[in-house]
Amino acid sequence: MGYKVAVVGATGNVGREILSILAERGFPADEVVALASRRSQGVEVSFGDKTLKVKNLETYDFSDTDICLMSAGGAVSKEWSPKIGAAGCVVIDNSSQWRMDPDVPLIVPEVNADAITGFAKKNIIANPNCSTAQLVVALKPLHDAATIKRVVVSTYQSVSGAGKDAMDELFTQTRAVFVSDPVEPKKFPKRIAFNLIPQIDVFMDDGFTKEEWKMVAETKKILDPKIKLTATCVRVPVFISHSEAVNVEFENELSAEDARKILREAPGILVIDTREPGGYATPHEAAGEDATYISRLRDDPTVDNGIAFWCVSDNLRKGAALNAVQIAEVLVNRKLITSRRKAA
Repeated sequence: MGYKVAVVGATGNVGREILSILAERGFPADEVVALASRRSQGVEVSFGDKTLKVKNLETYDFSDTDICLMSAGGAVSKEWSPKIGAAGCVVIDNSSQWRMDPDVPLIVPEVNADAITGFAKKNIIANPNCSTAQLVVALKPLHDAATIKRVVVSTYQSVSGAGKDAMDELFTQTRAVFVSDPVEPKKFPKRIAFNLIPQIDVFMDDGFTKEEWKMVAETKKILDPKIKLTATCVRVPVFISHSEAVNVEFENELSAEDARKILREAPGILVIDTREPGGYATPHEAAGEDATYISRLRDDPTVDNGIAFWCVSDNLRKGAALNAVQIAEVLVNRKLITSRRKAA
């Protein structure tokens, strides 16, 4: 008997992507339930070749559900994840609510799958920030090879990371520019069409934004607390896929050529790097794909044992939905959970 899986936030960008990926990957579910708020009750969403009617989260009984893939924002997760976990259902949460909780594992399966066993404390597992997820997939094999001292990363993050309203705003503003209509920022603090915004999330007292802090704190928790990391996060007028320019300094010698060989063998990574016009990955090619793409690998002559590279990934997939489903697959494949209906 397979598992019963609930997807909370099933009408949102990431929720719909989760449903798509569950079907694509043939996740062993006998039943998948789409959940959202009361106002979305009855809305239809796609699951493979089926259509699911969305049910109301507030009235749903989790007592026979095995896994809940939560993608409804921090406030909803704060209220509901502990209740769902207490009902015996394992929550895999996409929000930032539980990531830094010491009793909640923060998991990227290619990087730290062994840490998943800590989920039993609260029955909650956290998914990292989208910009962190692709970064640590790239850093992990390099850290294993030569021990990372310091990382400097600048991100170029698509509007889908801010939700459907943000995607609509980019579309509306772009159209407005072409027809000379007024351009009105609503979701973003400044115009996003044909522009860049060097702010993602709120500013903190030290001048960094919350998004930049997340990348630092989450990389330390997932990979190694000794790694020094500084980030500048920028929103760009791209619909899907985040890009990152990454400089890495190592304790030990590691050339760009060594890094290329290591990354070619690493799980979840595809190296596209031919050092000619177009011989690199862009957000457009990464959209809809599972891989984290690495390009522009080169030695950094300004430091000892330094390299630089370009990293691109679909933020709705590896940065959110795919990673969440991969976590669920780890639970199943390692037999860390059993079907509750089978047990009954």
